[in-house]
Amino acid sequence: MRLKIRDVREDHDLTQQQVAQYLMCDQSLYSKYERGEREVPLNIMIKLAKFYKTSIDYLVGLTENKKPYR
Repeated sequence: MRLKIRDVREDHDLTQQQVAQYLMCDQSLYSKYERGEREVPLNIMIKLAKFYKTSIDYLVGLTENKKPYR
């Protein structure tokens, strides 16, 4: 399964550094999340879903629907 966190970040014209600052982590750690070298913790996925106003299912590739669930 391929995460979409890089695609969504690029769609929002953000750098890894900007997203890492929002998540309060190092850019190098966030880069590993994007490359699939480190598993993204659930609390980080929740923050990303809220930040991008989408669902975790979309970020992890389980759906193509970008809209968050109610």
